[in-house]
Amino acid sequence: MTELTYRDAINAALYDELDSDPAVFLLGEDIAAAGGVFKVTEGLFERFGPLRVRDTPISEQAIVGAALGAAVTGMRPVAEIMFADFAGVCFDQIANQMPKYRYMTGGQVSVPVTLRLVNGASGGFGAQHSQAVENWFLGIPGLKVCTPSTPADCYGLLRSAIRDDNPVLFFEHKGLYALTGEVDRAATVPLGRADVVRAGDAATVVATQAMRILAQTAANELAGQGIEVELIDPRSLAPFDFDTVSQSLTKTNYLVVIEEGPGRASWATTLITRMVQDHFELLDGPPALISTDDIPIPYAAVLESAWLPSVSEIVTAVRQLVLS
Repeated sequence: MTELTYRDAINAALYDELDSDPAVFLLGEDIAAAGGVFKVTEGLFERFGPLRVRDTPISEQAIVGAALGAAVTGMRPVAEIMFADFAGVCFDQIANQMPKYRYMTGGQVSVPVTLRLVNGASGGFGAQHSQAVENWFLGIPGLKVCTPSTPADCYGLLRSAIRDDNPVLFFEHKGLYALTGEVDRAATVPLGRADVVRAGDAATVVATQAMRILAQTAANELAGQGIEVELIDPRSLAPFDFDTVSQSLTKTNYLVVIEEGPGRASWATTLITRMVQDHFELLDGPPALISTDDIPIPYAAVLESAWLPSVSEIVTAVRQLVLS
């Protein structure tokens, strides 16, 4: 086990995949000599050279198009979108080309593209650079979507994503890059398997990325009040591990879901709908959804903080459910 930051765990996964598979290469804006705008790819250019760590023009369409072309001709590209919000610029390639190519060729051509997207609110980047945009892609068959919350999950999920023969969107939360944790560089994390972060029997709480960190703090506070929640991190939103959530509900009978972003048309509402539809008998009260206001993310730090869910909101929601 090695102590790494979230940022360095991603770097380690990229290093190990580049080192083990000559078909893997990286491409994106400023990822080579500059080491990436968030310093995630630092040192990889010096180790693997310009053919395998490639700077691109400032064009998301060029980046994703080149990755798609390389993938269908036998390579395993890992492309970076500097801010996940910029995926809108190349949405057609992500939504209509990458996920459909294998299907439309009758399985004759695989598309092993990993698209790294820097996601989420942190540091006042404003409404066009701070969105958690994973929900944009969840209605598109053929895409896999990862949302790692810890250094261990960053490392293990990214290695699994690169080895997958299907396109994977790998969302990295910019607010977590400095988070530290232990990483086993001999282990991978399978896509589609949730992590039970904390066991409990009072309520099932489901959260990803920065919201998982808030939920852990809230869970500790609730434990001090005698309320032990079970905290689940899905880790992958597509495929989604619904079974782990339903198994938890057999113990807790209450569901609280926390999302960074507006709750409508989201993974959180999909989860709640699925649990109500398939496991209504397990619920002793209406599921609670904690999400943001339905407005663009404010720029000012105090307003950005007010827009995001808080520990106190989570604690209040759980108490209202289990003590009502």
